Parts: sequence; structure tokens; C-alpha cells
Amino acid sequence: MAEPEGSLVVDTETNKLGYVMGHVGPAMQLRPVTGGREWDADPARVRRATDEERQQAMRERTRALNSASSGGVL
Repeated sequence: MAEPEGSLVVDTETNKLGYVMGHVGPAMQLRPVTGGREWDADPARVRRATDEERQQAMRERTRALNSASSGGVL
């Protein structure tokens, strides 16, 4: 699967949501929805996020942004 950069996907090996940041060699680089360090995922184990997972990602991202803007910690 070759999802374009910026796509929201699920790494089924780790069950984590992430945004596609790019492809390096055989790996797909994903970044957590709340930001942070990228991880490499096997493209064969990555699928597009469902509508429910997209809503979850929006909630997580909003919570992280609100926390950061108030000086809080996640």
C-alpha cells in the first residue's frame, strides 16, 4: 500500500494511529497524531483509518494541542 503523505493510517502491528510522513526504502514513516517521534512501519501492515478512527485522532490531537497551549503535560 502506498498511502500519500499526510494520510491518516493505522499500523496494525502496533495498533497505533499515525500520519504518513514519507517512505524510506521499504518502510513507511508514521508520526503519532499527537506529534512526537516518527516510527517505521511495514506498508503491508498499514491500512487507512476508518471514520471512527479519524474522529478519535481529531479528539486526541485537540486534547494534545489544548494541553500544550496551557502549559500542561499529556
